[in-house]
Amino acid sequence: MEPTNTEAPEYFHKVVDCQWACPAHTPVPEYIRLIAAGRYSDAYMVNWKSNVFPGILGRTCDRPCEPACRRGRVEEEPVAICRLKRVAADNKDDITARLPKAPERKNGFRVACVGAGPASLAVARDLAPLGYHVTVFDGDPKGGGMIRTQIPRFRLPEEVIDEEVGYITGLGLDMKYGQRIESLKALLAEPYDAIFVGSGAPRGRDLDVPGREEARANIHIGIDWLSNVSFGHIEKIGKRVIVLGGGNTAMDCCRTSRRLGGEDVKVIVRSGYDEMKASPWEKEDAQHEGIPILNFLAPKAFTYEGTNGSTRLTGVVFQKMGWTTDDKGKRRLLPTGEPDQHFECDDVLVAIGQENAFPWIERDVGLEFDEWDMPKVDPVTLQSTNPKVFFGGDAAFGPKNIIWAVAHGHDAAISIDRFCRGQDVGLRPPPNVLQSSQKMGIHEWSYDNDISNDERHRVPLLEKDKALSSIKFEVELGFDKGLGYAETQRCLNCDVQTVFSTPACIECDACVDICPMDCITFTANGEESDLRTRLKAPAENETQDLYVSGTLPTGRVMVKDEDVCLHCGLCAERCPTGAWDMQKFLLDMTHAGEKACGR
Repeated sequence: MEPTNTEAPEYFHKVVDCQWACPAHTPVPEYIRLIAAGRYSDAYMVNWKSNVFPGILGRTCDRPCEPACRRGRVEEEPVAICRLKRVAADNKDDITARLPKAPERKNGFRVACVGAGPASLAVARDLAPLGYHVTVFDGDPKGGGMIRTQIPRFRLPEEVIDEEVGYITGLGLDMKYGQRIESLKALLAEPYDAIFVGSGAPRGRDLDVPGREEARANIHIGIDWLSNVSFGHIEKIGKRVIVLGGGNTAMDCCRTSRRLGGEDVKVIVRSGYDEMKASPWEKEDAQHEGIPILNFLAPKAFTYEGTNGSTRLTGVVFQKMGWTTDDKGKRRLLPTGEPDQHFECDDVLVAIGQENAFPWIERDVGLEFDEWDMPKVDPVTLQSTNPKVFFGGDAAFGPKNIIWAVAHGHDAAISIDRFCRGQDVGLRPPPNVLQSSQKMGIHEWSYDNDISNDERHRVPLLEKDKALSSIKFEVELGFDKGLGYAETQRCLNCDVQTVFSTPACIECDACVDICPMDCITFTANGEESDLRTRLKAPAENETQDLYVSGTLPTGRVMVKDEDVCLHCGLCAERCPTGAWDMQKFLLDMTHAGEKACGR
């Protein structure tokens, strides 16, 4: 293997697994250390620059960073990264003076954003300080999009949404609430230099089974029902409620139903428990509130009583499902042939998925759609086949989550800025990288490598009876400063990298002897597939690179398995020549307005 090029920013970035896994590439260990130091406002601003909504995401993020966390490789639970984000948000000072300001003199470019959800707001946040005149259209009376309409208040209080949406609208945006865009052609005819579509996936999937039309008065589409609850149009539901679906929307529907009068609330899912799309903690929260989840049951028909336009829902008939394997070895979910089951209910909430709806986009505006009636969008630049129109969030690639929408917003803002200035949108600005030694003395370091042995700390919850008494009582109370500090100490500082100097190494193997994870090996070079089997501990995770040195005096090379390294620093402490150094790697993703170098 060739020596590892540690000068490439991607190499050490990939080793910081939490940041690598985050779509917005938030520098997680950096803000965790700031929280540990009591610098909550600084930690908040590190988050705000990358993920835009720290207080919102600290409560609602799908946490792609946590399964990647190195702590999860040495014990069962990763660091509570998401909830630490909330610690920064809950304990910060007034940060308004630290926010960017829109220049009084605009740059002459006008951008329209369709939808006031997280993707559009991220675009506006990046472009407004550059002097762009940004107009945001939304049919709702307040900004936030699905953040406001689909996430219940017991998970995300209104004041948190108002605060963080307000930080962006306060940048001088032209907010057009209550104005739904009905024609892209008409919008293109207006004097906008670019248009960003962040309208989300606004249509919930329905069920076409017998009885649907007759029982329609008590069958509700989940996302529409949640939106009506959020805006106060719905305040109650029947005592017996069935929620169909296994995603996070279904979990929000069932928990909301419990707070609006549902006494017997069930979630019924076509697949197995493990195949449900809901996050594990979302399922656990629902079950904690006494809501059973019934699996392998597919809705077959709605039952009702009454005639002549005066019918009433009485229940749902389900057929039993099970996994089978066909002749080609493909796993399929099919009816088992067991007797159907009937569950009585007063209301049904259908939360079986969401899909995009673009009836307002004419098909003669130079915008191509694929076989699923989705716009063809470049996955890097977010530009459509009409160069003036960009997409992001759920509107671009289907339903995902807030953090992906934010990442799309950042990327689209770079593209829009370059497009408006007549530059190549395909050239992306590289990230800013800072790497600094943490050495203070021969065996002294400026970071704390005395890692806590604590297991993951649990977020305190509001007492159950009180939590269920109102839709406005926030269930998770969050970490206080003490618990937040204790949780920060579980972080393994994986951004403090082990950096090896080939000329300084005397091949004493002291680092090999002291390494607690057996991740360092001195051996003859070879092909990667061969090297991975000859290490002190086989390197089986091929998604993470090997760190390979240049050729040493004996002809051997140093090979380190980055996958299992705990960044404890013992190799650097033990090394008699300083061939190992602990260097903090800080990667800051660039935003709109920063120059591309053509990489």
